[in-house]
Amino acid sequence: MAPKAKEKAKLAAAAPAVAIEDLFASLNRHIERSEFDQAVKISDQVLSIAPGDEDAIRCKIVALIKNDSVDKALSAIEQYSNKSWIDFVFFKAYCLYRKNKLDEALESLKGQEKNSAMMLLESQILFRLGKMDASVDIYQELQKSKIESLEINVVASLVSAGRASDVQVTMDSLRVKPTSSFELAYNTACSLIERNKYKDAEQLLLSARRIGQESLMEENLANDEIEIELAPIAVQLAYVHHILGNTQEAFESYTNVIKRNLADESSLAVATNNIIALKGPKDVADGLRKLDKLIEKGDGPQTFQLARGLDLKLARKQREAIFVNRLLLLLHSNKMDQARELAFALPSMFPDSVMPPLLQAAVHVRENKANKAEEILGHFADKFPDESKVFLLARAQVAASAGHLQIAAESLLKISDIQHKPATVATIVSLKERVGDIEGADGVFDAAIQWWSNSMTEDNKLDIIMEEAASFKLRHGRKDEAARLYEELVKSRGSIGALVGLIQTTAHTNIEKAETYVKQLKPLPGLKAVDVGSLEKTSGAKHVENDSTASITEAFEAKSKEKVKKKRKRKPKYPKGFDPANPGPPPDPERWLPKRERSSFRPKRKDKRAAQIRGSQGAVSKEAATSVNPKSNQTTKGPSQNASAEQSKPSSKSRKKSKN
Repeated sequence: MAPKAKEKAKLAAAAPAVAIEDLFASLNRHIERSEFDQAVKISDQVLSIAPGDEDAIRCKIVALIKNDSVDKALSAIEQYSNKSWIDFVFFKAYCLYRKNKLDEALESLKGQEKNSAMMLLESQILFRLGKMDASVDIYQELQKSKIESLEINVVASLVSAGRASDVQVTMDSLRVKPTSSFELAYNTACSLIERNKYKDAEQLLLSARRIGQESLMEENLANDEIEIELAPIAVQLAYVHHILGNTQEAFESYTNVIKRNLADESSLAVATNNIIALKGPKDVADGLRKLDKLIEKGDGPQTFQLARGLDLKLARKQREAIFVNRLLLLLHSNKMDQARELAFALPSMFPDSVMPPLLQAAVHVRENKANKAEEILGHFADKFPDESKVFLLARAQVAASAGHLQIAAESLLKISDIQHKPATVATIVSLKERVGDIEGADGVFDAAIQWWSNSMTEDNKLDIIMEEAASFKLRHGRKDEAARLYEELVKSRGSIGALVGLIQTTAHTNIEKAETYVKQLKPLPGLKAVDVGSLEKTSGAKHVENDSTASITEAFEAKSKEKVKKKRKRKPKYPKGFDPANPGPPPDPERWLPKRERSSFRPKRKDKRAAQIRGSQGAVSKEAATSVNPKSNQTTKGPSQNASAEQSKPSSKSRKKSKN
């Protein structure tokens, strides 16, 4: 029996509702299975039936984000923002954060109501922007809310903010142990590395690897997936081994991570960079080839950037280390054009770092442009006063190597916290002394003496500075000032070395005063029984088995009692017939020289009247032919014929003159 018309209308109205419920059930199933492509399709089917359904819109946007389709998610947000009352601020900010548009993402969160999700996202954006202190402040506010695994991000932010010393206090306040998870153990080990506690970091990294293997095996992950998850721990452990001096073990660990290729992109990049740093300039070509796979040229204002999205995955220090190592390899391989291009692109990429100016100066030094390098370092020393020490030290080194000694001394004098240290004072004085600025060098000593006199530090270097200053003044003829310094040292410290210096100084000006100071020297034991006169006549001291002073004095006394043997004088022997009373004229002083080296030697002139024979080689003129003795044409028997034949041959030796 056919249904009534009214009942047909009811069934038609109920059919879409049933379809939507089935679609939502299917949508939930796909989301639980992480099948985000299917989730997007089901969401579109739901929205085709109910265009304004808020749950379907949220599911679609989240599925697109989970599926890494961030651009499509932004398009969907723009599409549905005017058609529904849903607040898309969080989703939009997150999409901008994923696209590395951090300033826009942070700007979109301003003025919004703060909840835990918003605050977490804001802290992550600030972390990526390098504003670590602001990120840590937000995490500390979130400690009151019960967010799962919040301590992992808190510790990571503290380490990145340079506050590794606060990690233990924060963990105590959160009442968590470093070994509560392998992620927290890894982050805590990173804080120990920042504090130079490498042994403790090594033990904690080994614990993190063990805990990670156990927990990931409980989640039924495959061995390859476990190795990928634990790759950051392996790379960090290799770095600790490298720092501790176990270079072979570190090299094998880095090589294993790279060859197996079972690691995330960031861990592979760090391992590649570290193994290149471990090799140094040994294999430059291979290092450049590996780094070129990590770096690519950009089309926009940023000339260079990291490949495969590593700019978003690596910290700023890690990115900078990769570019710095590539520039150093370019310098080692003498590829100056590429090195210059990269050196002048780095300041815009890392504006707050001291490395780009130093590398620019290195490029100029390599190109023999020391003046340009000094100018750059001086400019950045004025621009960044807090970091001026690094630039001034580099400028002093470059100037000293280039022979600009006055500039090197001026650079060192601008570093206030080290200019009074003995090593710095010695360097500045040496530089000024070499350029002839004796007054300036003397002023450096006077300033250092005044500074150490007012210093209240336990390790006071006043004695060293005063003694060196006195020696300098004495060397340059300022005997009165040198004597005054030595006298102060003797009165205040009672130094024997200063007393000896005082005696040497006053001996030039006041002998009587020097003799009074000599009396203050303690007599050496055993010298009273030594006869100085006889000691000077001896050939030197001999080794004695017994070291006692008495035996030494007895040996000297016995030596002095011995009679000095007189040598018999022998008459000189003269040549036969030589009368020393009438020696006659002195011999020629050049008698032992060869004739050609004597002043009376005159070389023989060549006979220019000799007939000059011209013509081809071996030719003989008619005059020479006719002048031959006619008897020479007569034939002789026996050996004489061969002899005449031999004489008729031309010989080059027969024309040379014999030397005396």
